[in-house]
Amino acid sequence: MTDKVTSMAAAAALVRPGDTLSLGGMTLYRRPMAFVRELLRQGTGDLTLLAMTAGLESDLLVGAGRVRRVRTCYFGLEVFGLAPMFTQMASQGQIEIIEETEASLAWGLRAALAGLGFLPGPGWLGTDLPAVRPDVKLVEDPYSGQSYMAYPALRPDVAVIHVPVADRQGNAALIGNLGIDREIALLAGRTIITAERLVDSPADFGYEADIGYMSVTAVVEAPGGAAPTSCYPNYPLDAAALLEYVQACQRGDFPQYLAETVKRQTSNVKRQTSNVKRETSNVKLETWNLKLGTYRLHS
Repeated sequence: MTDKVTSMAAAAALVRPGDTLSLGGMTLYRRPMAFVRELLRQGTGDLTLLAMTAGLESDLLVGAGRVRRVRTCYFGLEVFGLAPMFTQMASQGQIEIIEETEASLAWGLRAALAGLGFLPGPGWLGTDLPAVRPDVKLVEDPYSGQSYMAYPALRPDVAVIHVPVADRQGNAALIGNLGIDREIALLAGRTIITAERLVDSPADFGYEADIGYMSVTAVVEAPGGAAPTSCYPNYPLDAAALLEYVQACQRGDFPQYLAETVKRQTSNVKRQTSNVKRETSNVKLETWNLKLGTYRLHS
């Protein structure tokens, strides 16, 4: 099977301007933070965010002006309050919001998984939601005559999912708190896995595999890649870091926070590039030594 391991920079380059991007995890749990920092460094924008819940990872992209449209039923930081940059930009009309609920997202994803243009469901009947979502039509069941809402299919261009463990081919274990990660992994045109650790095969996971290699485009080893959100069983939520972010935004210091985030990521990329060059030099040296040894053996 194909070895899909690549660098974070190469993986982030798979996201193109105008893409619909679905970031895995749930609220403040297992969010692909390291990936988002690299995406910020690369400057990719004009994105649509598609998520059941959006949190810190999405707020950074929104605050940086990289997001044109948001499709989610929740955008916040749980006990730390509303997502500050999303709240600010939404209040000022600087970002397009497509109203979603758990029902519309769930039925939309199910429709895509079934290869259909829509799926009917009873949610939203008797509510004002159809008034703000005229694309969600009322249809009649030809057998019972019952009316249902027709939720259009949802399919991300790119899904990025951080996991506790994966192998080099793209098999991965979520270890609970699944969110909609299995669904977006199957539906996305490009699925990227970032992992706390890589092992040889799913037999080494210690847990059931939740994502299969056939739907995965790229794999990146990223220890601590969800921090400051949590990644069970590796580390808990870093509450102090979340408070620091919220307070920086409240002071109007988001630009400085963002600049420091990008600066740290740039340093990480330079360090990783240096490591790759050093490893390449070591391989070349070992190859030369092997050739020299072979020459002496036949001399």
